Amino acid sequence: MIVFDRIGQKLLFTFDPETAHGMSIAALRCGLPVGARTVRDDRLKLSLCGIAFPNPLGMAAGYDKNAEVPDALLGLGFGFAEVGTVTPLPQAGNPKPRIFRLTEDDAVINRLGFNNGGHEAAEMRLAARKGRVGIVGVNIGANKDSADRVRDYELGVSRFAKYASYLTVNISSPNTPGLRTMQAREQLGELLARVVSARASASAQPPIFLKIAPDLVEAELEDIAAEVSEKQIDGVIVSNTTLARTGLRSTTSETGGLSGKPLFERSTIVLAKMRKLLGPERAIIGVGGVDSAETALEKIRAGADLVQLYTGMIYAGPALPGRILAGMVRFADKERLKSLRELRDSRLDEWAARPL
Repeated sequence: MIVFDRIGQKLLFTFDPETAHGMSIAALRCGLPVGARTVRDDRLKLSLCGIAFPNPLGMAAGYDKNAEVPDALLGLGFGFAEVGTVTPLPQAGNPKPRIFRLTEDDAVINRLGFNNGGHEAAEMRLAARKGRVGIVGVNIGANKDSADRVRDYELGVSRFAKYASYLTVNISSPNTPGLRTMQAREQLGELLARVVSARASASAQPPIFLKIAPDLVEAELEDIAAEVSEKQIDGVIVSNTTLARTGLRSTTSETGGLSGKPLFERSTIVLAKMRKLLGPERAIIGVGGVDSAETALEKIRAGADLVQLYTGMIYAGPALPGRILAGMVRFADKERLKSLRELRDSRLDEWAARPL
């Protein structure tokens, strides 16, 4: 399978990144590629926010923007898949080219700008799969030229609550001008209050997660944690892409959000600090630089309940989820764990003490 992945990667890497991405979606729609052998183990299971996850590894938002292949992703071994970001109206996003591989760093820069087919198209696909097993979250956003961005999030909650295992409020993309300012306390408080109200009026009440940026300082994290706690948001996803370019081997002047291996340290520090602020009960999903069992387990040690990946699979191939889960099982065997939950927070203090 590793050889197959390498051949597939070399083939896809002969195309520009956005074309390669489209080809991978098309392949999944057709039942290809095949992932590693399905890994099932009771020690990987956990219950969070009323949802029974078969394992803690998920596909992050940004890959399946239009909810085209969530079940195919689950078939690769993921315990859950997050689709989107979806905005009320279709939008083309930013001009191309807008995705750039940094192969020396196992990283990607993107400035896509919430390109997607809009609520109506995604709803049709999600409605068609309603009743199927499998945990599928829906990541909602705002249109670039929206006159009322908070209203866009309300519309997303109202439209997708009945289809989503959980909803993610994404205000952390660096590629929509002004979006990250919604992380400021006053704006965030209004947003979260209106989102919670919209969920209360919907026909279903799935958990709501807030996705935040890694490029935050301590005071901003404190404000976000306070609003999340006050508004009773179910959890936080840490984190989206970064604007920083620290420690890259590659030379690049491209703007946009950086993902992949270089994001691991910063995103894990922010994760640990957020766990300290939120306490032990609030759900946290760790994202950023996950490309192996070791990095996934380290996110859990730093305070994550669940972990997600995306860029790691660009470089390691579709068998990566199965390899990570198999590695987790081997670790549980070695350490004689009854559940991976025993690992959570075991290095929380160490990660939280690191400077941003």
